[in-house]
Amino acid sequence: MTTSGLPTTGDGRATRDPFDPAGITFTPVSKGLVTARLISLVATFVLPVVGSVALGILVGGWALVAPVAVLAVLAWLLWLIPRQVRAIGYAEADDDLLVRKGILFRSLTVVPYGRMQFVDVNAGPLDRRCGVAEVRLHTAAAQTDATIPGLPPAEAARLRDRLTARGEARLAGL
Repeated sequence: MTTSGLPTTGDGRATRDPFDPAGITFTPVSKGLVTARLISLVATFVLPVVGSVALGILVGGWALVAPVAVLAVLAWLLWLIPRQVRAIGYAEADDDLLVRKGILFRSLTVVPYGRMQFVDVNAGPLDRRCGVAEVRLHTAAAQTDATIPGLPPAEAARLRDRLTARGEARLAGL
């Protein structure tokens, strides 16, 4: 480690974090995504919580561990989801769109504007209720498709139009 706090290579040179490129400022997604994911989580956990509590009451003994385990997993996910959403961000660079996400398993997807084939904006009923939409970028290679969840609908439409315009400009320049 250097005094600047950056990791170093074997010869003492400072290296940059590959998930935080120099000169790039990432835009976070909307907090409405936290609400949408928490509602979905709670709806998913209703049946397991009720079932494990009923099992614990009816059987007793070791079966009482089941509701405690289910509630512990639920509590952990309630803590984790806001952290996951805070880790999602995107940035519009001169030639590329960068999308990063993840806490433990981090990823940074770089999509060149000239490689975009089309851009989708999606919002299900819960997303619309929470005021968020998802922008999905499609390229010729399925591995480089990128998704930006949790954008306010107006920002999703603006980003879709801007990415489409930049993609068309890059293709016209070829």
